[in-house]
Amino acid sequence: MASQTLTQMQQSSSAPALPGTWKLAAGRAITLEPREAGTLKVAHGQLWATYDGPHSGPLNDLGDHVVGVGEQLRLRRGQRMVIEAANGGYPAYFSWDPLPQPVAAPRMARVLQPLADLRLALALGAGAAGRLVAGLAGLAWDLAAGRGRETLADCALNAQSNACRAHGAMS
Repeated sequence: MASQTLTQMQQSSSAPALPGTWKLAAGRAITLEPREAGTLKVAHGQLWATYDGPHSGPLNDLGDHVVGVGEQLRLRRGQRMVIEAANGGYPAYFSWDPLPQPVAAPRMARVLQPLADLRLALALGAGAAGRLVAGLAGLAWDLAAGRGRETLADCALNAQSNACRAHGAMS
């Protein structure tokens, strides 16, 4: 029985291939040793899969598995498995899909985001403090010039009439 790796496999032009799958001809075997964890899924036919040992456990857990249509096996990074078509003279089709890798947030992200939030808060606070100082300085100037006799009620009335004039109403 000939053995080859997945990268050496060639699709046969004599039979149509199933899209997104690899064809494993009858009497052929390949060795999978993935660089990243993934899932082997049978699309058509049956595969005989043998995990490299050492194996332990009951007799049916010695590393040999017959995998049918729709069934899948997971492989860890670097784990070896030999597969071959299990249906006598018929090929098997399978797909190999790497498992999604979790993306860890960089350590600095836990510091940079709060730092950006604090910078924004300080900028807004500085702007508000500046407007407060300007308002207090204007009030002090008005009091010194003798124009500061307005009461809060007068200020509210002036603000209301200014708002009404801004919207086109006459007071």
